[in-house]
Amino acid sequence: MTMDPTQDPVGALIRMLDLADGGGARTTEDIFVGRTITTPRARVYGGQVLAQASMAAMRTVDPDRAIHSLHAYFLRGGDIELPITFGVERVRDGRSFSARRIHAYQEGKTILSMIASFQEPAQGLEHQDEMPQDVPDPESLPSLRETFGALNIPEARAQAFERPFDMRYITEPLFLPWQGPHDSYNAVWVKALAPLPDDPAIHRAALAYVSDYTMMEPILRRHGRSWGERGMNVASLDHAMWWHRYARADEWILYTQTSPNASSARGLAIGKMFTRDGTLIATTVQEGMMRLPEFH
Repeated sequence: MTMDPTQDPVGALIRMLDLADGGGARTTEDIFVGRTITTPRARVYGGQVLAQASMAAMRTVDPDRAIHSLHAYFLRGGDIELPITFGVERVRDGRSFSARRIHAYQEGKTILSMIASFQEPAQGLEHQDEMPQDVPDPESLPSLRETFGALNIPEARAQAFERPFDMRYITEPLFLPWQGPHDSYNAVWVKALAPLPDDPAIHRAALAYVSDYTMMEPILRRHGRSWGERGMNVASLDHAMWWHRYARADEWILYTQTSPNASSARGLAIGKMFTRDGTLIATTVQEGMMRLPEFH
């Protein structure tokens, strides 16, 4: 049930989002089954489960009602060798909003619990935070393939060749030891490596997928740490996302993250996604467990 993304990472992403319907099975939930994209680690990438749970929920809602928020808890690490079953409970369909509860299961155990909300388009007040100024264009920055493609390190090569997104770091990447400033800010341009289908649901789910890649990095950067340190254990605990306005995931998105707090072996991060013209399209919040070897 796993897919090797090496040859066609975007194709693997699209196939991963194309959930099976569980053979028509339904109890109090609509049932869907998803496949996993292989990773260098034995655990399923959290953004994959977020994206698949979002797609499962969207399959049960009128297409005129777009997903506008999710609130999820990662309860267990997912096993990449096992399929993931998604159960969607149709909690409520109101006049303009719908709510869905989604659980992701492996071997009968819940690995993710999520609530998602959907809304019909509506007119109302409008304002947004401004996009950061003086940000370099993505074309002027090296891709991960250019930065890490020549390294004979499995994790680095996975970042370079297996991710379905082109990622251009504005702040310094944290995959290797670095000597940059210790500030709680991270910024990266992202877009799918190839065009995605025009279905808006796929683009919203793809943004949920990519949103989990760098959320813990402003916390690590604040303390001068990098992903490659031995003995460090970092795992996402929960994740929330709000889609404010529609945007395509195969066009450049500026994704910035800050961290207001780290304490009790947990770190909190807040992210914002902007289109190139400065439109704020999404906000994310995540808390992660961060256990470091000196505190064991």
